[in-house]
Amino acid sequence: MGMRRVGAVAAAVCVAAAGAGCTSGHGGPGTAKPAEKHVVLVSIDGMHESDLTGFVAAHPQSVLAKLTERGVHYSAAQTPIPSDSFPGLLAQVTGGMPKTTGVYYDDSYAHDLVEAGTTNCAGAKPGAAVSFTEELDKDITKIDGGQGLPNLPDGVLQMTPDPTQVIDPAKLPVDPTSCRPLTPGAYLKVNTVFSVIHDAGHRTAWSDKHPAYAILNGPGATTIDDLFTPEVDSSPAGTSDGDTWVDDNNLTQRYDTFKVDSVINEIGGKDHSGTRQADVPALLGMNFQSVSTAEKLATSGNQPGGYGPDGHTPGPVLASALGYVDSQIGRIVDAIDHAGITDTTTVIVSAKHGQAPMQPQTLTRIDDGPIIDDINTAWAASHPDTPKLITHSVNDDAMIMWFADRSPQAATFVKDRLASRTGVGYDITGKPKPFTASGTDKIYAGADAAAFFGTIPTDPRVPDLYASTLPGTVYTSKTKIAEHGGLAPADRNVLLIVTGPGITHRDDTTTVSTAQIAPTILNRLDLDPQKLQAVAIEHTQALPGT
Repeated sequence: MGMRRVGAVAAAVCVAAAGAGCTSGHGGPGTAKPAEKHVVLVSIDGMHESDLTGFVAAHPQSVLAKLTERGVHYSAAQTPIPSDSFPGLLAQVTGGMPKTTGVYYDDSYAHDLVEAGTTNCAGAKPGAAVSFTEELDKDITKIDGGQGLPNLPDGVLQMTPDPTQVIDPAKLPVDPTSCRPLTPGAYLKVNTVFSVIHDAGHRTAWSDKHPAYAILNGPGATTIDDLFTPEVDSSPAGTSDGDTWVDDNNLTQRYDTFKVDSVINEIGGKDHSGTRQADVPALLGMNFQSVSTAEKLATSGNQPGGYGPDGHTPGPVLASALGYVDSQIGRIVDAIDHAGITDTTTVIVSAKHGQAPMQPQTLTRIDDGPIIDDINTAWAASHPDTPKLITHSVNDDAMIMWFADRSPQAATFVKDRLASRTGVGYDITGKPKPFTASGTDKIYAGADAAAFFGTIPTDPRVPDLYASTLPGTVYTSKTKIAEHGGLAPADRNVLLIVTGPGITHRDDTTTVSTAQIAPTILNRLDLDPQKLQAVAIEHTQALPGT
């Protein structure tokens, strides 16, 4: 996709150099008052720092190039571990790691809750899957999550600003104390920037890929005034047997455009639908899925996904996705300028997570199902009361497991079993490729896993096992060529740019955490970062130079 026209690039420069003699654009009805401040946060899921560097070098007139030239560019930004969507974004909006937020993955397990659907908690066995994914939707096949809107998918902008309305409570884990379903927001242990900003009397907005992103509200009341969450794993046709929005990158780009449209409506002084007047939010933003799916798909539109043989040059699908995202950020920048809020707006661009592997020749696809079955069968042979020792697992490019038996003996058993298992996976062409140690590199189990995450072994949410993997390992029985969740540089070293009034350009090569985005947001809005509970607990600092 081509670069933005000259005017859009000028607007990008204007946002990045706000306060340096830029004009304010054309304010209109519903735009913010000049004294108000705003932050636009954008996550380009899956985008590595190396992707940014390569794209800017190849496209020096792009919007991302202009933002990078005028803002602070943090080239050593690191996501949390696990490098997944939930811990990644929650770090950005809470300032905390999973040990503090209590959220280790979007699909996880809690030893102190009871299973979804439980109505009589007296004597109920503790332990429950916590799957804050598309599976929570009332209707996963529909982009509105089952709201029942007409004219889908194009009519999705009319979707509710409160996604809890399309979450099926029967699918939520149950709090044994109240014996009531636990909402995503209530599951989060700490407050968010949305909470602090909302409590200060300002409007907030966000757009993301599942209704389960209601977790961003945090515990207590609704703190995001306008939360637009079209379901990315639905079908454009609204049927159970069609492709989803992530099965073809052109579809993913179309899906992301709905969210861009919502952000532009909000910048223009309306709600996400564009049909009702509203104050411009103090904090708003969205995630992009297009780069992430372009990295994962083996092919899309008969073109190869991922990277070329050098592991750095984007293939045609990924190149298209990067160009698309740049053009859409340009639309957002144009909208900021048109609304007359350039001089009071900070733009932060980062990513929830990276993706690995980047080198296609290193890929080893391993079906983790037989590995888990083998462990459970072997344990049950001598422990018939525990037929499934691994009660929950989520394995992408790391192994993350929760055990029914949390004893040291069980932890050692699983660790040893994983370390001794050999087998055959498949390379990127589908040819057999042997693996050792279940594809793992380092295995942390039991107390070691808790220590790895900085918490205690009795933490009811911490995984009982976390294993990093050998380069190229992806656990899948399908055709994906990359995943996230691990701790490799390709998983964690993501782009991070901050532009705004008073910020001067520099390339910062010091290691920073994406959790530092949260206190930075509040600083930019003249609010106290110490009001974030995770910031107070972990002593998270704002990004230097902001």
